[in-house]
Order: sequence, then structure tokens, then C-alpha cells
Amino acid sequence: MRWNRITTVTAVSAAVALSLVACGGPKASPGGSGGGESTATAEFDAANGKIFNPSDKKGGTLRMAITEKWDSTDPGDTYYGLSWNLARNYVRPLMVFKSAPGKEGGKVVPDLAEAPGVPSDDAKTWTYKIRKGIKFEDGTEVTSKDVKYAVARSLDKETLPNGPTYFNDFLLDVPKGYSVYKDKSMAQLAKAIETPDDQTIVFHLNKSFAGFDYFAQLPATAPVPQAKDTGSKYQLHPISTGPYKFESNDASKGFTLVRNDQYDPSTDPESGRKALPDKITVAYNVNGADIDNRLQAGDLDVDIAGTGVLAETQAKLLADPKLKAHTDNVLSTRLNFTVFNSEVKPLDNVDCRKAILYAADHEGYQRAYGGPVGGDIATNMMPPSVAGAQKFDDYGFEQDKNGNPDKAKAALQACGMPNGFSTNIAYRADRPKEKAVAESLQQSLAKVGIKLTPKGFPTGDYTKLYAGKPDYAKANNLGMIVYSWGADWPDGFGFLSQIVDSRVIRAAGGNTNLGVRIPEVDQLIDKALTTTDEAARNQIWVDVDKKVMEQAAVLPGIWAKALLYRPDTLANVYSNDGQNMYDYAGIGLAQK
Repeated sequence: MRWNRITTVTAVSAAVALSLVACGGPKASPGGSGGGESTATAEFDAANGKIFNPSDKKGGTLRMAITEKWDSTDPGDTYYGLSWNLARNYVRPLMVFKSAPGKEGGKVVPDLAEAPGVPSDDAKTWTYKIRKGIKFEDGTEVTSKDVKYAVARSLDKETLPNGPTYFNDFLLDVPKGYSVYKDKSMAQLAKAIETPDDQTIVFHLNKSFAGFDYFAQLPATAPVPQAKDTGSKYQLHPISTGPYKFESNDASKGFTLVRNDQYDPSTDPESGRKALPDKITVAYNVNGADIDNRLQAGDLDVDIAGTGVLAETQAKLLADPKLKAHTDNVLSTRLNFTVFNSEVKPLDNVDCRKAILYAADHEGYQRAYGGPVGGDIATNMMPPSVAGAQKFDDYGFEQDKNGNPDKAKAALQACGMPNGFSTNIAYRADRPKEKAVAESLQQSLAKVGIKLTPKGFPTGDYTKLYAGKPDYAKANNLGMIVYSWGADWPDGFGFLSQIVDSRVIRAAGGNTNLGVRIPEVDQLIDKALTTTDEAARNQIWVDVDKKVMEQAAVLPGIWAKALLYRPDTLANVYSNDGQNMYDYAGIGLAQK
């Protein structure tokens, strides 16, 4: 996922001084200048961290498409970066990543809140004041109780299984298995969240956490009117507080956003939202090759996935200077990797897992994403752009780019499987690059007797019902799970915690940790949270990374880049450090 966030430079500096978590830069650092320069000349990387074809002109329909529906449009039940990016158009969380090019777009600024949170009690208590005059699409004014309800409903991981578990993990005395649909008065959250008046909300934590503004920018803090909450069906029509509202929503076809006449720009002075199109349409289930072709033909404006064109399209674009001029190669704080499910035999044995690390074709993994333009071969977990990250290569991936069968066979001997073994490898069926990863690993591992059977699953339910549901994954022998992860914000905690902490794994599904269960890692995470010295804290996150690799819990693939296609139909288009794709709250249409 999920993926992303930070506050203004001054606020971040202050937070770092206090901080129990490194408040670094943004989720990613695009390869562009980051200085916010603008241009109207089509050229390679013209929108990479800077504005291409700057415009304030409103009008037109922004046409977006994706190969398959993502997890949810419900702000309290979503963990896809593209979803967090787009949701800023129809809901307003307490804080938000600013809509601006480059590094400016990596700052978290007040949105529903008047100002960043005010900490007290050693950063275990956080208070926010809500702006007056912000209304839901029906004209009802938003209050602090609507924000409390929004956060409360997101705690119910049975009804709303997607999305991060930060609030579940950090709020004070939240009962296990909490459900606001059973506790309608929210009495059980009396110690966790207070609303002393309609403009004030106070969060009480079970441990100090100086980076709470990161939590406050999660879409789950966007207000929800309790009377209009329909549980798992709320995704069909989230009640808007942003510049757009849902006109229609078909779970199998897509949805349409139109202007929200109750949105008042005067209440939104800091987010940078432009709200340029009159309408935004999103189509589901569009073939990936069709998306690439339609972008080039001008029949589509944006591939909303933000992960880049197909490998075959990429080769075509880079070979033609005129086409290349319409592309941006955006770097992200993202790892494309494969998780070993430690509950599936024989992958509960560390040497069996090491055999796969040695046998894997790392260059083949990179080719699946389009070669070096798709990213660099990853030798460990944390991408170089994460604050304090260190690169190490304990298994010799860079030296043995195509694998080392001899070391793999020695590891198989050590794990008691000298002739190899069989397991299944899961991937998201609508993602050709993930399928290519599974097929590449199938071929390279076969050379040492490890038989992989690729299994494709729907993106929308990948973590909810299949790869991220422990009993299903175990019962169906999903020993390897292809995945991709971008930092929720760019420090060790924001990148690693949701994918390696075994305590975030829920039996109900919707998990982002797909199988890493290492007690020493959990202990190191707790140590990092109580370490106030930034350098020391960063080193602990490196130690987490090293422990995960020592235990061969994952197969790192690539530190990702995406080659995005920018058609002539767009105006005011740019990538930034907060979204690591085009910014969907600033983008507009070229006016003829």
C-alpha cells in the first residue's frame, strides 16, 4: 500500500526534536527537480516533481481507468496509494498531503483541522481544532463527533478489513475486536477519543508518538455522519466534504464524481486542491494494454493505478523520442517484493526460505517491471530514500543477478529438502508485472527442484479474502505472495511497521503483513518507539531490516520507479513526494 506522508518543514523539525519516530521526508522522492518549476513543453520528465502545462482553468471531464477495482472507495476501509490520492477530492481528513509539485507535495498541512495537532503528556495526547463552516454534501455542518465516529468505525476490522491498524494499535484502551456497530454510543472509546465541544477532538494514546500528524492525515479521519453510515456498503456513496461528490457508483463498472455545491474553497486555504475538472470518471476492469493505447490516442487521461505502463508499452515509448517526451520516470519509496508465508510448510524453515533467495533470478524480477526504468534490484527491504536506510547485500543479489544454484542446493540440503519442494505463489491477477514475477521465479526456482504454481487473485480482495487472510493462505498452500509496498510516510516506522510487525496480522484478513512472524522484530519495533535519539532510532530500523533478511522472511525484488504516460489532454499535471504518482487533487484538462 498503502503508502505515504509529513508536515511543514518547521513542524517536522519540531516533531523530530520531540519525536519517538523519525519524521523524515515524504513517502518518496521523485527523480525530478522537486523545485516546482513549470513548463508547457512536452519533454521527458517534464511533470516529474514540477508542473507541466500549468493552469487554473476549470472545466471538462477527467477520464481515469484501472485494470481492476481496488479495495474500496470508503475512506475508512482503503489502503491503496491511488485511493488515498484520489480520496482528497471527495473527503477532507484532519491533515492532508499538500497538492503541490515535488518536495512541497511531501508536506502534511491542516485540512479539516485549523492547525497541526497540539501534543501534551509526552506526546500521548493530541488535540485538534476543526475549522468552522465545513459542510457535508447535504449542507449539514461537520463537527468533532463526526470525526470521532469516522475513526471509531475504521477500528472494526471485521466490517472494514482494509486500511492500516495504527489507530487500533495506538489509541488508549481500545477493546479487542471493537465494533462501533455494536457500541453505537462509542462508550467503549471514552478513554481513547474525547469531543469536549463541536470543534475539538482529543486523541489519547497508549504510548508516546510524536508523529501523530501522520495518523491525522489518514483518510480514516475524514468525517462520517453516523446516521448515514451503511457499513461495508458505505463505499458506494461516501458522504462528501471535498470539492466533489459521488453522482453514481457501480461496483463492477466504476464511478463518477461531480462538483459538490456545499464545498466552500474559503474553508480550504492550505491543501492546494485545485478542483479543476467539472467531472471525474473512473472506469474499472479495463485491459492494461487498452489503457496504454488509449492514453497515447488521447481517449483517456490518466491510468489511476499510478504504477506505470506495461513493459511492452514502456519499450515502445522509450524507443520513440516523440513518445518518450510524454513520459515521466517517477521514483517512489516503494518495494516490490515477495513474502514467504511462515505458516506454510516447508517455508516455516529458514533454510528452505534461503534456498529461494539464492535460486531467484533477481534480474528477471527487475525485467518483470520493465528493467532499470522500472526500478533498481533491491538487496534488502528499506528503499534508499527512507530516512536512515542502509543498503546491504547479505545474499549477494548484485553479484549473482541471475541466482546462485549451488548455494540454493546447499540451503535445500540444510533444510532437509535436497530434491526441492512444491508450493504456490500468489499474485494479483490484473497486474501483468506481478504475473511476470511469478513466472520468472517459477522458471529460476525450477532449476534447483523447487516447483512453483502461480495463482492469480482479484486485486480488490487480495488482502481481504486471499493472500492477506491467514487461514485461506495456509489452507491453499500460498507459500509465496507477490506484493508491493510504499511507505505510509518515509521513515523506518512508516515503511516497515505494517509489513513486518507480527502483531498487526489479523485472523479476519485485510492484512498488509502477509506472513512475517519474527518475535525479535516485534521487540526491535517497540524499542524504536521509545528511542528519542534520531540516529539511534534510525539504526534500530536498519536492525529490523537486517533481522528480516537474516531470517529470509521476504524476497526483495526492486526499489520501484514508474514510467507514467502524460497525454496532451492534461494540464497542471505533476508528481510529488507525497503521492509518488500524478497528483489527483491538482490535475486539470488542457483547454482548447
